[in-house]
Formats: sequence, structure tokens, C-alpha cells
Amino acid sequence: MIFCVEDDGGIRELMIYALNSAGFEAKGFIDGEHFFETLKVERPQLVMLDIMLPGEDGIEILKKLKGKKSTEDIPVIMTTAKGTEYDKVIGLDLGADDYLAKPFGMMEMVSRVKAVLRRTAPKEEGRILRVGKLELNTADHTIFVSGERVELTLKEYELLQLFMNHLGRVYTRDQLLQSVWGINYTGETRTVDVHIGTLRSKLKECGDYIETIRGVGYRMEA
Repeated sequence: MIFCVEDDGGIRELMIYALNSAGFEAKGFIDGEHFFETLKVERPQLVMLDIMLPGEDGIEILKKLKGKKSTEDIPVIMTTAKGTEYDKVIGLDLGADDYLAKPFGMMEMVSRVKAVLRRTAPKEEGRILRVGKLELNTADHTIFVSGERVELTLKEYELLQLFMNHLGRVYTRDQLLQSVWGINYTGETRTVDVHIGTLRSKLKECGDYIETIRGVGYRMEA
């Protein structure tokens, strides 16, 4: 759940719509009073917090959030129409995780939200994924084929981990673009085919585990 504290109704509804479209649940609040009332009964994954608000401003709200043990670890992205260096520095010094100056695009906002959530997510313990002669260690991002280490780019690694976590599932090219490149990626689906090709090549005899489903996309089978 993402909480959006924004007094401009039009901007607030756009933010909620964009977040919902990206797969997030979101709630909007016109001011700090309504925000804190809901915070008593529901904890968000992240807060989008405008600096210029009626009553208590965003800086004061941020101070309260970071000053309480129960809410200090909630990620916060500050937004403001001011665009001054002072506001940005104050917000970040108080513990904000990112900053967006208005006007900002909704796709950029969603991208920033995803990036902050990735950075602030609890570190998971490493797991070893195995498919046939292929092994992937999620802790140190190492890949071995028949005991020999292979080097992958970040996107190749993310594609491989997605496939290995969901053996047998068929992914369309658009789904792979969404999952690996994110909602803000504007390239063509040909990008997926190119990365699948280089990934198969690097995986050597295990490259055949990634099957092409004609007219649909790709899946991994041992």
C-alpha cells in the first residue's frame, strides 16, 4: 500500500491511478491530519509526501515519521512545486529516501517508487536455485553451468532468476519487459529476443532450458 499525501485533488488522483495501473494499492490524503489517523490502523509500504500542505507541512510530517520507532523505517519520497535546493537538502537530511520536483511524469514517479522499494526492502537470505546442470545463487548473484561459473549482465541475470523461480510458466515478451525492465521502459519487444539469445549462448548446454513458445513468448523447463 502506498500513501499519497497531496492536497491538489487532480494530482492526487493521477498519482493513485498511475500506482494502481502499476500493480500497487494506493490511498490519497489531503493533509497530515487524515494521513496520521489512517496510519494508526494501517502501515504503508511507502509514503509519497508533498512539502506544501495545508496545516502541517511535509517537512513537519517527515520529522514525526522519522522521530517514532514504529514509523522511522517507512520509505518516504518527497514532492514539491518549489524545486529549491534548500527543500531538497532538508528533506533528505531528515531521512527522506528520494525527491521529486513538480511537475513530474507519472511513469517517472512509479519508477522512483519501485527503485526506493528495492533499496529499502529487507535483505533476503541467499537461496540456491537449481535446474538440471544450472545453478543460481541469489545471495552473491553467481551462476554456474556444470560447475563452471558464467558471467551475465544484470538484465540477463534478472531474466534467468525470473525463469528459474517460475519453472514451466510461459511469459509473453510484454510481461518480460514489464517484470525485468519496468513500466518506464519504452523500447521494443525485440530487446527481449536479443537478451534471450545472449543468455542462451552464455548458458551453453543449459541454454536449451529456455524454450521459445511460438507466437507467445518464452518459458524455462529442465
